Amino acid sequence: MLTLDYANCLADRVGPHGLDPARLQPGAEGHAACVHLTGLLARSRGSGWERWRELSFDPIRASHLAAVHAAAARRRGRFDNLVVLGIGGSALGNSALQCALRPPTWNLLTNDGRGGLPRLFVLDNVDPAHFGATLDFCAAHGGLERTLFNVVSKSGETAETAAQFMIVRAMLAEALGARAKENVVAITDPERGTMRAICDAEGYDTLPVPEGVGGRFSVLSPVGLFSAVMCGIDAAALLDGAADMDRRCSDPDLPKNPAAMLAFLLVELGTRKGKPNHVLMPYCNALYGFADWFRQLWAESLGKRVDRQGEEVFAGFTPIKALGATDQHSQIQLYREGPNDKVIGFLEVGDFGRDVPIPAGLGVEAIAYLEGKTLGALLNAEKRATEYALVESQRPNFTIRFPRVDERHVGEFICLWEVATAYAGLMLNVDAYDQPAVETGKQATFGLMGRAGYEKHLRRVEAALVETPHKM
Repeated sequence: MLTLDYANCLADRVGPHGLDPARLQPGAEGHAACVHLTGLLARSRGSGWERWRELSFDPIRASHLAAVHAAAARRRGRFDNLVVLGIGGSALGNSALQCALRPPTWNLLTNDGRGGLPRLFVLDNVDPAHFGATLDFCAAHGGLERTLFNVVSKSGETAETAAQFMIVRAMLAEALGARAKENVVAITDPERGTMRAICDAEGYDTLPVPEGVGGRFSVLSPVGLFSAVMCGIDAAALLDGAADMDRRCSDPDLPKNPAAMLAFLLVELGTRKGKPNHVLMPYCNALYGFADWFRQLWAESLGKRVDRQGEEVFAGFTPIKALGATDQHSQIQLYREGPNDKVIGFLEVGDFGRDVPIPAGLGVEAIAYLEGKTLGALLNAEKRATEYALVESQRPNFTIRFPRVDERHVGEFICLWEVATAYAGLMLNVDAYDQPAVETGKQATFGLMGRAGYEKHLRRVEAALVETPHKM
């Protein structure tokens, strides 16, 4: 079971930069808020844009698992490469699951070393050099015939994913002819939209983007589970962990509800203590992908110009990723002696699944203290030392502890942050499920690329970014 240690966010550890522990006690403000908001979330769960709360429970769970496993079974042993085409919530969760639950050398292993499972490439950008190099690699290692493309787009109109798909479709048609459809699995709206129409016309196999599940909350749906299952990740265990955490996060008692506690600490420290910058710093390379996933979830959900009543509030926090112990040698100098405007969240792992001993016998006194220790012990000592250094400088921090990095605990982690985001949205009185600022950039892109009906957006871009002498 994951644990949350938040003692270093309290005033008795970090002085005036922490919260008064009394505010968390029964009858106090924090506890009362937890009771009230837990009731609100209980009433809204499973409806509107909170249908993601039901992904880990039957009947949705059973339906998704059956569909994903059937789609994967039909392709087992037929493909050396799996390429996910998506962006944002259609990609970050896939990458994070692969990073956490497959070896870092997965794509370098032989087919036998991977147990006949495919390499995974998540193409979440339209950088032509990166995109082209990945396709070149797949063509040279197995060929297009043994490369499966998983296009993830609810509407099919996101410019980046649409462009990727158009390129891949043409390549497959040229190389495979009528068999090209066998190399595409689309995850899209089950009933409507541009991608749905394309899939129906061309006969692509599909899996659903569930109704009422936004991209950044979709990793525990087929959006994230298909590529995971294709690479041998236990999807049922992921959902088991998420369901366990969801039950914990439905408790109205603040000390027993880790999502409510996490949200209350970060919102209060962010709004009342001047700490709007929230760092997630795994002391585990496998969890680094979840720092990226967290950044989208926290930024896109909470960064809002207006509140629920339409009043301008400019709410939100800036999520930052770091890696321990790497960033002790880059970012910690700023975090300790720069502006005290951050809360640092550590991810700590008890059992890494393997360890590497540090041998004795070098005979150098200055580093003899390392002899006979292990890299795991050193990494966790580095984390503990950084935690202490931050407390010494009155910098609030918390630790989420993984007993080990496996599917069940990763599922717990995903659910913890998703529910904490729902709590934080209510605490800030903003809609945690829309993203109007993202739409402006999408519309401007359509105009710049010549999409009919978006000419006014092109004119606005050209007027706002008119050539000036102010450049070098």
